[in-house]
Amino acid sequence: MTMKSTAERAPVQLRHSMKPRQLTMMGLGSAIGAGLFLGSGAGVQAAGPAVLVSYLVAGTLIILVMWALGEMAAANPNSGAFSVYAERALGKTAGATVGWLWWLQLVVVIAAEALGAAGLLFSVWPVVPVWALSLVFMVVFTGINLAGVKNFGEFEFWFAILKVTAIILFLAIGGALLLGLLPDVASPGLANIAGDFAPAGLGGIATALFVVIFAFGGTEIVSVAAAETEDPGHSVTRAIRTVVWRILVFYIGSVFVIAAVLPATSEALSSPFAGVLDAARIPGAATAITLVAVVALLSALNANLYGASRMVFSLAERGEAPGFLSRLSGAGVPMLAVGVSVAFGFIATVLELLFPERILPALFQLVGSTCLVVWGSALVSQLILRRRADRDGTALPLRMKGFPGLTVFGLVLLGLVFAVGFSAESSRIQLVSTFLLIAGIAAACWAGARIAASRRARLR
Repeated sequence: MTMKSTAERAPVQLRHSMKPRQLTMMGLGSAIGAGLFLGSGAGVQAAGPAVLVSYLVAGTLIILVMWALGEMAAANPNSGAFSVYAERALGKTAGATVGWLWWLQLVVVIAAEALGAAGLLFSVWPVVPVWALSLVFMVVFTGINLAGVKNFGEFEFWFAILKVTAIILFLAIGGALLLGLLPDVASPGLANIAGDFAPAGLGGIATALFVVIFAFGGTEIVSVAAAETEDPGHSVTRAIRTVVWRILVFYIGSVFVIAAVLPATSEALSSPFAGVLDAARIPGAATAITLVAVVALLSALNANLYGASRMVFSLAERGEAPGFLSRLSGAGVPMLAVGVSVAFGFIATVLELLFPERILPALFQLVGSTCLVVWGSALVSQLILRRRADRDGTALPLRMKGFPGLTVFGLVLLGLVFAVGFSAESSRIQLVSTFLLIAGIAAACWAGARIAASRRARLR
């Protein structure tokens, strides 16, 4: 066989054409979406200014999780990311369960981002109904994800730049409002925060915590995208270091401004960024930030559809999902994996048509606790794989500092979050539902593996 014919028969593979700057901005893009622009208002309504405690706890957790994921992704860049790491640390069933759980989580988030963006756009342009706008968004971003990772990465980069700039401007205006620097506008000062910091007590903080965790969910997509990045070891290290602190500044800074300006009972919390700018009396600013929020949600939709498709592609490659989902187009895109991942988003648009304004709140509640399970699996996997690497003398491109103390601290903090969650009825129901879902997925993965093994044995 000639060299030419061998090249012609070479299988199509995922491309390594995503640039480090695109990876970094994707990490921001996937996290700065509905959770911040809409979920922050729901968090303030649930806990009052004490929502800041929820953000600090969740922020600490995501820092530790990202460090752990960064170490594993730099050593083994794989589109299955933490699913692959869980498989190597805890076995095939655990890895498949984590992969399918994260995929289901992102599928729900994709629908939430589309409906959230449609609802915001409808608030300033009440011409096309929410369900129809959501349908248009789903079609457009499915097309973008089918166009190839290089074009997708560049699109996501500029999307993220726009919303990061908008948040910086929002923080500047909010700071000026609180300091009384805006002409003819009375500053609310810190009266809302100091007056009744935790109106709903610990239960409110617990309820808000799961909304907040939904907000931070998606940041881990950086570890998935590493497989299609130039020089993964260097790119992941750089992305982890920059994404984490930027997200904390943007989230905690923005929520502090919102909680200080808008009381927990304010109707403006349904669109908190616009509510703050209305209070600042800046003409047209509320409409402008609402349009930016639409872009932010669509950017997150874009990134999360990418992550979901790559995860189910990885599961198919490992025999944990139907094999046809691992097929790639000539551009190196898993087209069928993209189609399967976006299907629920289209279903959600129909549900929005049938049940207006009831679907998005339900989606927010559905995925909060699944993030905790995925984060926990990442910390446990890193603890096991790092000890294994140290024992075998394996060199790692990136080493998490403070190991194993910080990893164990992350797991303890995660355990406390679960304990607090079980103390409140609303989050307790969510946690129990999540564990039942995990048990069902694990049982299906175990049974599927046994059936596949039995078939292979009969064919020998």
